[in-house]
Amino acid sequence: MKALHIITGLGVGGAEQQLRLLLRHLPVECDVVTLTNPGAVADGLVADGVRVVHLGMSGNRDLAALPRLARLIRRGGYDLVHTHLYRACLYGRLAARMAGVGAVVATEHSLGDSQMEGRRLGPGVRSLYLAGERLGRMTVAVSPTVADRLKRWGVPAPRIEVVPNGIDLERFRFDPVRRLHTRRRLGLPEDAHVVGGVGRLTEGKSFGTLVRALALLPEDHWLLLVGGGPEERALRRTAHEAGVGDRVLFTGERPYVPDGTPGPDLPSLLAAMDVFASPSPEEAFGLAALEALACGLPVLYASCPAIEDLPAGAAPTARRVAGGPEEFARALTAARAEGPHPRTAPEAARHYAITRSAARLLDLYHSVASPPSASSPSPEGVRST
Repeated sequence: MKALHIITGLGVGGAEQQLRLLLRHLPVECDVVTLTNPGAVADGLVADGVRVVHLGMSGNRDLAALPRLARLIRRGGYDLVHTHLYRACLYGRLAARMAGVGAVVATEHSLGDSQMEGRRLGPGVRSLYLAGERLGRMTVAVSPTVADRLKRWGVPAPRIEVVPNGIDLERFRFDPVRRLHTRRRLGLPEDAHVVGGVGRLTEGKSFGTLVRALALLPEDHWLLLVGGGPEERALRRTAHEAGVGDRVLFTGERPYVPDGTPGPDLPSLLAAMDVFASPSPEEAFGLAALEALACGLPVLYASCPAIEDLPAGAAPTARRVAGGPEEFARALTAARAEGPHPRTAPEAARHYAITRSAARLLDLYHSVASPPSASSPSPEGVRST
């Protein structure tokens, strides 16, 4: 089988880094097309031996990109097309249909209750999404929560398959030596109690909540924010105004898997933390929280379907926090009062091992790419191939 993955961009982001990790464990010949922004993850994919093509799309309405993408699909002789992120799903599904490829899968990474990839979910976005969805065979939801949202939007249940994001358990295994070296490199005091957050520095991630919570905690508490984005300047200003500017560290974007960039990688930074906090009120999955669990960290979160969809007790050191800075400050104080926990991965982290996700996706590929039997009707709106 030969598959083409189409994604909107390949900068450092959750969906982008998940694609790279997945291709490392998926026993299928895969190429990747990025519509825009061939950033750090594109470099990492190339280093892994994956062919990456930059389509050079200039914007959401660059319709000239559509025939270029269709020609690329046709010439590549692909058995299956897999799209990721909103713009790539719209253009990729249509281009695959134009190229005569009927086996089309799309992964929905970022559908929240009120937004998707930072855009508000108005009637226009929903209508366009549903029109594009009918051009594919199957939509992959990264969690049961996302699957339920898709059903409420009007996507038929038989066209939805839950394949959760995966994590590399060995990569995130806690290493006390790595912790010591990373904390020294960051210039953290030996007695610092480090609260960590990971993600794009955007308004929706609500990292300002953690900055303001830090101002309510003792001075031996530090905040380590891992990620880059448009809100960094505002967060620095908030930290300065709150009087904690000297106790908030910004690392910038850090790759999921080392790609030669300077500085500690994400697993090293997680090892340096004492507790992980995710104040985002609307997550589609919660990958960063799972990676923190894999590193043995206690986790405080406002929203994390990956944890909430599992049985109680699968993540005994994870707690949901409802509220703003005061509530997070109280929760952080309570978590510290419990004392240190063994830095081992709980069942929740093991449940989402990348090898399991890759195996489930491979089964889906074979199902979608196989010609339907005469007795099985094609999915609504999709011709048999």
